Amino acid sequence: MVARARELGRGERVLPGLWRLRLPLPWEGVPHCNAWAVSAGSGIVLFDTGMHEPGSLSQLERAMDQVGLGLEQVRLIACTHAHADHWGQAAPIRDRAGCELWIHPNLEHAVRTATDPSLALARMLEIGRQSGVPEQALHRYAERARDAPSGVARVLEPDRPLRDGLTIETDLGEWTVHETPGHAPSHVCFFQRERRLLISGDHLLGRISLFFDYGWTPDPVGEFLRSLEVVEALDARLCVSGHGRPFFDVPGHIEGNRRLVRERLDATLKAIRAEPRTALEIAPLVHGEPLTEATARWWILETLCYLTHLARVGAVGREGDDGELWRAG
Repeated sequence: MVARARELGRGERVLPGLWRLRLPLPWEGVPHCNAWAVSAGSGIVLFDTGMHEPGSLSQLERAMDQVGLGLEQVRLIACTHAHADHWGQAAPIRDRAGCELWIHPNLEHAVRTATDPSLALARMLEIGRQSGVPEQALHRYAERARDAPSGVARVLEPDRPLRDGLTIETDLGEWTVHETPGHAPSHVCFFQRERRLLISGDHLLGRISLFFDYGWTPDPVGEFLRSLEVVEALDARLCVSGHGRPFFDVPGHIEGNRRLVRERLDATLKAIRAEPRTALEIAPLVHGEPLTEATARWWILETLCYLTHLARVGAVGREGDDGELWRAG
C-alpha cells in the first residue's frame, strides 16, 4: 500500500468573519482537523489550535496566511476540549500572540497523558490486559507507543475556565458556552444564537463517528446522550465541527448519533447474550468487522464505554478472576 501524502494547512472563508483553518494530522483515517478563526475587533478569536508536532505551527500559519490572518492577531484561544488535536498548539500560540487560553477545567484526562507518558502507557496496557488483549499484542503496542509524542506542546492552566453560560464577544455576535461531556470530560460547544451557528468540536461531526474517553468519568455514553439533548435545544442551523466540512442538517446529525449509540448498545448486549466475553471479543461484533492494530485501541475503549453504561442500568455484569469477562444481566 502506498503511503498517503500528508496534507498541508489550508484556510478558507466560510462566512464573512469566520474562517476554517484545516490542519494536517499524522493519524491513519483522520488526516486533518479544523480550527476556526472568528473576527473580533482588530484581531480574532481562535477556536481550537490543532496538534503540536514538528512543523505544525508553520502549517497553522500557512492556513492563516491564505485568508489574510496571522498568529499575532489572536486575541483569545478558546478550545472545545483537551484532546491533542484541539489544544496541542495552545502554548506556542499564546507565547507568540500574548493572548489568554480558555478551556474547560476538567483536564485530568489530558494533563496526565501529556505530562507523564509512561503513566499513560501503563494505564493503557492495564486496560488492555483487563480487556483480554494477549501480552504479545500489548508488547507490540507498547513498542509503538512508548516514544510517541503527546501532541501537546506544553500543558497550560486555563486563564479562564469555560463553564455553562460564559460568553465570548466577536464581530459575529456573542457566543455562549455549553458543557457537552461524553466525547471528552472537558468538551464544550459554542453557540451564536442570532445566526444559529454552532462550533461543535468533536461532539457532532459531519460524518457520524463515535469516540468516548474511557475511565475518567462514571458514564461517558450517558453523558454524551445528555449532551445531545443540550445541543438539540439550541436549534442550530449551521454546524462547524472539529473535522470535516460545515453542515446544515444539525437535527439529522443529532438523531444519527442517537441511533448509532442505540445500535451499538444493542450489539454489545447481543454479543454476550449467549456466553460471557471479553471486551476484545465484543468490540469486533459491535463494529461488524475484525479488529486491526489501527482500530483495536479505539474500538476496545469505545466498547468498554458501552459496557460501563449498560452496567450502570443493571443490564450487564462482570465475572472472572480479574473481572475481564462481561455477561448479560
